[in-house]
Amino acid sequence: MTPAPHAAPGRAAHETRLAGRFDAFHAARSRSSITADLYAQALGEDYPEQVGACGSCDWALLGLLVTRLRIRPRQVLVDAGCGTGGIGLWLARALDTDLVGLDLSPVAVHQATARAPHFGLTQPRVSFTAASLEDTGLPDRHAHAVVCLDAAGFAADPAAALRELARVLAPGGRLALTRATRRTADPAWAQEAHAAGLMLEHVDERPHEPAMWDRLYGLWNAHRAELEHELGQEQAASMLAEAHRRRPTMPDRRAVLLTLHRPPDPPGPPHVPATIREGLETPERNRT
Repeated sequence: MTPAPHAAPGRAAHETRLAGRFDAFHAARSRSSITADLYAQALGEDYPEQVGACGSCDWALLGLLVTRLRIRPRQVLVDAGCGTGGIGLWLARALDTDLVGLDLSPVAVHQATARAPHFGLTQPRVSFTAASLEDTGLPDRHAHAVVCLDAAGFAADPAAALRELARVLAPGGRLALTRATRRTADPAWAQEAHAAGLMLEHVDERPHEPAMWDRLYGLWNAHRAELEHELGQEQAASMLAEAHRRRPTMPDRRAVLLTLHRPPDPPGPPHVPATIREGLETPERNRT
């Protein structure tokens, strides 16, 4: 596989807009604890406080990732779409891996870098870089495991993003990513994985995830005035618009964690010492 080409003009514009949106998002949330407080209320005892709040991650998901990734100490974990880094940092500390975090938002990358010492992790074992899912900038076969949580839906070209994450995954490695669809849909996850050179290994249902979002959206609506005061009108309006748009779809939402496996390289021919190989290749009539 070869590195992803430079972004097409349309994709580059999409990524620029998205980076600006998430820069504002992370900058606003860093000034107040209200967002984390509301996530903690929505998740209850399932809220992993040190990870921080920006998506649907709970203790059950963290435990499932530990089970599915099968990564060994000192190997490389990539957190693609890492946000402020909490999930990747928690996993890297728990599993004793090196960590590369990637996110479109330079503000998120800066915040993630600053958080690393709080997890007892420092360079060179940890690094965060601004990059897209479709063009990570990483070498082929660089990662022994990749996580992409609540981020794949933001890719301008999801198929290209999946190919890129497969490219940076070493043979035998695994990619774990969250996906959501309608309960009545028949998703082609196995076919999408195959097209990227991966195999669908596990589909783990997350039956409590839609209810968590429903509770969270309800809390956002109930705390509208505080959100506007703490985060500003623009960020509060964006959150409330998301709640208005997505909350009615929660009863029909099916959330899963997909684990995709890159098959190991096929074994090469058995090694034969040169002296024996030369003897085997010598015609019988020339032997003495």
